[in-house]
Amino acid sequence: MVSTKAAVIAAAYATSVAAVDISVSSSGGNVTGKFGHPYGYGFLHEDINNSGDGGIYAELIQNRAFQYSANYSVSTDHYYPINNVELSIEFLDEPLSTALPASMRVTVGDDSTGDVGFENEGYWGIDVKQQLYTGSFWVKGSYDGVFTASLQSNLTDAVFGSVEIESQAVADKWVEHAFELTPDTDAPNSNNTFAITFDAAGADGALDFNLISLFPPTYKGRKNGLRIDIAEALAGMNPHFLRFPGGNMLEGLRNDSFWDWKDSLGPLRERPGFQGVWGYQQTHGLGLMEYLEWAEDMGLEIILAVWAGLSLNGDVTAQEDLQPFIDDALNEIEFVVGSADSTWGSYRASLGHPEPFELNFVEIGNEDWLAGFPGGWDSYREYRFPLFHDAIKAAYPDVQIIASAASSDPSPETAAELGLDFPQDTIGDYHPYREPDELVEEFDRFDNDIGHIIGEVAAIHPNGGSKWNGTLQPYPWWIGAVGEAVSLIGYERNSDRIPGTFYAPVLKNENRYQWSITLIQFAADPLMTTRAVTWYCWSLFAHHPISETVPTTSTSDYGPLYWGAGKDDARGGAMVWKGAVFNTTNSSSVPVSVHFEGVASGTRANLTVLTNPSGDPWAFNDPFVPLADRNIVQTTSIELVAGGNGFFTFELPELSVAVLDTDPAMLTPAAPGAPPYSGRPHGGWGRPGYGLKRPSGWWAGKPWYGHH
Repeated sequence: MVSTKAAVIAAAYATSVAAVDISVSSSGGNVTGKFGHPYGYGFLHEDINNSGDGGIYAELIQNRAFQYSANYSVSTDHYYPINNVELSIEFLDEPLSTALPASMRVTVGDDSTGDVGFENEGYWGIDVKQQLYTGSFWVKGSYDGVFTASLQSNLTDAVFGSVEIESQAVADKWVEHAFELTPDTDAPNSNNTFAITFDAAGADGALDFNLISLFPPTYKGRKNGLRIDIAEALAGMNPHFLRFPGGNMLEGLRNDSFWDWKDSLGPLRERPGFQGVWGYQQTHGLGLMEYLEWAEDMGLEIILAVWAGLSLNGDVTAQEDLQPFIDDALNEIEFVVGSADSTWGSYRASLGHPEPFELNFVEIGNEDWLAGFPGGWDSYREYRFPLFHDAIKAAYPDVQIIASAASSDPSPETAAELGLDFPQDTIGDYHPYREPDELVEEFDRFDNDIGHIIGEVAAIHPNGGSKWNGTLQPYPWWIGAVGEAVSLIGYERNSDRIPGTFYAPVLKNENRYQWSITLIQFAADPLMTTRAVTWYCWSLFAHHPISETVPTTSTSDYGPLYWGAGKDDARGGAMVWKGAVFNTTNSSSVPVSVHFEGVASGTRANLTVLTNPSGDPWAFNDPFVPLADRNIVQTTSIELVAGGNGFFTFELPELSVAVLDTDPAMLTPAAPGAPPYSGRPHGGWGRPGYGLKRPSGWWAGKPWYGHH
């Protein structure tokens, strides 16, 4: 909700704490970020919570190619027979490809007549709109007739749209059938299926199917692309970075099943899939090229993690066996940045992208310091990190190398003895999953430290609550969001040595998830796509970037008000102040005066404040309440005019987040009698809810299909 200033800033408060006067210098700070790029906010993506398959990757068919691995058996799960046929898995002597050896046989019963076939339930439903869907399927077996592809209700006999595809199927080869389908009407909910049927009389007993695919329109129109509503929600945060492919996904369950970038390239029929690390098989449809195009389409800088010889079960690659994997990492980097006449750059060019992508950051491994990896940390320090580091630096001297640990790992108490001896050209990676209070306590964590990325961060546990016993909050909640905001200000204050901060994990499918705290939640129905309360804080800060930090002085210490300041050269030197009030001991507001050096009386600026009007620190944005009542975050955007002493004066309530931003066009005093600046809201977030709570035990319910 966007409010007027009367709703929050000019409200009457019963009590208040001492006023905080802040002076912001116009110079004397540090340039942010690395390689000339300003500090940025971003996110880590790995396929957890069905955030890739069944999430941002727009494919609608679940189990489309019957992929399997040592941990996940092949099956016909998510398919259902139509009209007395038998569905079975077959391993043909001539499969669709060596990458996809299993296929689904549809055997027609002796007494079957009319249309027969199968339907797929999608990823817990399929959203059906009057829009163009593109699809394809491969068939082996003799059939003279037509196939019918249709989108239909799983609750009624309604068929929303269908198309006939003339059969090209023959007995001795696999033949692809492509089609386009535009439904005649929107479905009332997402409890729908996709069906392929054919005339039983025209089939020679059985037909084999594989790689059954259906896509809605995608973000930026990319083939094999991203789901629009989720991608737009991420892009709307104004992110700067994408870190991929993990995260635990990078490491794999064992050393024989790490995330192999080569398997994720090329035609879908040549991608074997990936033995996912979060409880399900992955398609590899969202592969290296798709990640790179995702970054390109959103204008994101990438941080590419390369596998470094350690997997999640603790398998460690011996030093004498490591060189092939170092070479593999160099090949992966060449695929990304190599010229079109290089070996791997030419392969990228053959896939439609002759121009190299930009790559300034490479991370070696992921969380190699964790205690659950016997020998992992010692081997990383002794030979894995040094060998990868030296080889990458020799080939790509301008790339910033990131180690997979922070200067405080494996623990603050043992870091001096057991930590990594960081080379001077290396920065660390810090992953603070914390209570809100702990994030606030770490406000000055990087005031005197080496460079790091904040590769993963989120408030996940309540203050004083349980830690790593599997109990996370069901959703990001308001006091957690404000605690995160305080830590974000602390990181950005040190953005001369911290190039970026990353939320993780970023997406959650409400039907199957392993980690409840994410920026965005979703299901098959786009109306379920929900920006968490944390999204609004991250978005506010990301929409007011700074290119240079500047010093501040104050009459007060930090707490309960925390702040940082800078200026943005991209907007002609606009001055930016960011603040958050984290005060769990009373309900006091904080009077604030901010003076930007060189700003004269009468100068105008915009103040944007995020609050939770319900006053409930546990309130969260609930995807299961009506859309109009879902967002509990109130956004207030007002015009301020500097007083006679050049100060901008305002009050911030408890548990609030704010940005004060001047505009280059407003850096001169208003002319006498000039109309007031109208201001511009930060966004149109919709109406707030008021801390609505789900009944206890909601998570044990049935999968959500987007209907009531």
